[in-house]
Amino acid sequence: MDRALALAREAGEAGEIPVGAIVLDAEGREIGSGRNDREAGRDPTAHAEVLAIRAAARELGDRVLAGCTLVVTLEPCVMCAGAILAARVPRVVFGAWDEKAGAAGSVYDLLRDGRLPHPVPEVVAGVGAADSAALLREFFAERR
Repeated sequence: MDRALALAREAGEAGEIPVGAIVLDAEGREIGSGRNDREAGRDPTAHAEVLAIRAAARELGDRVLAGCTLVVTLEPCVMCAGAILAARVPRVVFGAWDEKAGAAGSVYDLLRDGRLPHPVPEVVAGVGAADSAALLREFFAERR
């Protein structure tokens, strides 16, 4: 989570919502990373999770991220949950809950919805939650 938090800080410093994500392979090595880049990239899909998943898929040479873990500072949204399911990520670890748009248990529980034709990943919530939430609070407080 420390690496994801560092990426989130970088995003905040760049004027992006401070969210960072990494993908770890089965041995715990980082194979992909991302931080929010929607504003600079003028890309509504450039969420940290999506960018980390894309990088990991390139690194593995496969669209399926079997045996991998996604670590992200904020609960994934619906779009990111869809990307996680499409990539077949078996484990998701996140920091702060997203009470407005979360899709891993707060507003929606898309990741664990057994009705979908995807394997249900393990979800571990609240890892580094205080630090993740503080970054977001500070970012938005400066803009209000």
